[in-house]
Amino acid sequence: MIKVAVSGINAVDNPGPGLGIIKGLREGSTPVSVVGLAYDAMEPGVYLTDLIERVYLMPYPSEGEAPFLNRLLYIKEKEGLEVVIPALDPELPLFIDLEPRLSELGVRSFLPTRKHFKLRAKDRLPVIAEATGLKTPATFAVSSYEELQRALSRLRFPVMVKGLFYRAFRAYNSTEALQYFQSISAEWGYPVIIQEIVEGEEMNVVGVGDGEGGHFGLLAIKKLWITSLGKIWTGVTVKHPGLLEAAEKFVRHFRWRGAFELETIVSGEDIYLIEINPRFPAWIYFAVGVGLNLPERLLRAALGEEPERDWEYPAGKLYIRFTDDLVTDLDLFQRMVTRGER
Repeated sequence: MIKVAVSGINAVDNPGPGLGIIKGLREGSTPVSVVGLAYDAMEPGVYLTDLIERVYLMPYPSEGEAPFLNRLLYIKEKEGLEVVIPALDPELPLFIDLEPRLSELGVRSFLPTRKHFKLRAKDRLPVIAEATGLKTPATFAVSSYEELQRALSRLRFPVMVKGLFYRAFRAYNSTEALQYFQSISAEWGYPVIIQEIVEGEEMNVVGVGDGEGGHFGLLAIKKLWITSLGKIWTGVTVKHPGLLEAAEKFVRHFRWRGAFELETIVSGEDIYLIEINPRFPAWIYFAVGVGLNLPERLLRAALGEEPERDWEYPAGKLYIRFTDDLVTDLDLFQRMVTRGER
């Protein structure tokens, strides 16, 4: 029985990947006991006792490395933690930096490098696109009102206004663009990304790189219906040769290690790279459901084993996300608030 910690158990309107990862681990051939890592006592995963045996509140990554590491060491001491699968962007830099030390202490992971993590910055998309044969929308990194106006003068509305790592808004005029520019820069700093909107079909690829130029499986999907936050609600598996070839080039060129997602817009013969995520997406259970248990393959890689590399999957399989209801005892919430664990 492998004791695995998984974060991102916030299954809300902007869901984290954690529950999909855990469901995949549960359905795998490697017996696991799951510890949930939460940042808020109200995260729904805290209360899913049939899926997650134990849950611990974590300090926010912004508090720094020391409290974060101390909390992980406390969890290891209490639970015998063997593997951790982080699933949220803000915590990844800490886990990446701590990976060597945690490994020495017996807590293993399989993560991108710091260099890989930096590729997720939206101003790095042209570098990735050139290496993979993809295109990118016209993109401008701006740090002042004057630069914003110059960028807007070269694009047609609507445009996307994005933070370098977080936040994205669609602006339909200059007033909205300025409002979003100010909001993002106040929260996340500069530069702010102003990007052309490309019309087409939204297609994404999820995979796990082996760190040596190969991979442990890829899955391509097309979004059919998205929420107001841009999150997939229904989707279908596709086999788009150009997209899958680009994903293989990405893994090979950058020698990617660990989970990743490529977000693209496909317009006719053109494929535009929109975003890269250095982790599993919230829809990762889709891969499990069609026979590619990527979470378990990641777990086996973290354990130093050789995962399967077969990645045949059927096209035309439908994914549907749905909401659910749960009634439980208030005692669970009180324990999380007072003790930080359950």
